[in-house]
Amino acid sequence: MTTFDDRERAFETKYARDEEMAFRVTARRNRLLGHWAAGLMKLTKEEADAYASAVVQAEFEEAGDEDVIRKLVSDLTAAGAEVDEGAVRRAIEEQTIEARRQLMQSE
Repeated sequence: MTTFDDRERAFETKYARDEEMAFRVTARRNRLLGHWAAGLMKLTKEEADAYASAVVQAEFEEAGDEDVIRKLVSDLTAAGAEVDEGAVRRAIEEQTIEARRQLMQSE
């Protein structure tokens, strides 16, 4: 085994770990966003948990955050909450930071 092979394996391992962490951060962020939106919609705890799961599932509709943003804006508007797309985007940024913080603390 050469040093080059060892370095290549180390880079591949790091890449896999980074991708897994990014996935976990996004899933945690979306769950937090679901609970944030559920609070604005005044849902019960059980409804909030179900809604948070639905937001996590919305992430898989297309690449990027646009599917989650559309869902949140649509649902919040339908519920009569005074929230625009800009507020949802700010919430995404805030919840991304919180999700990363939570995951770093749990490791």
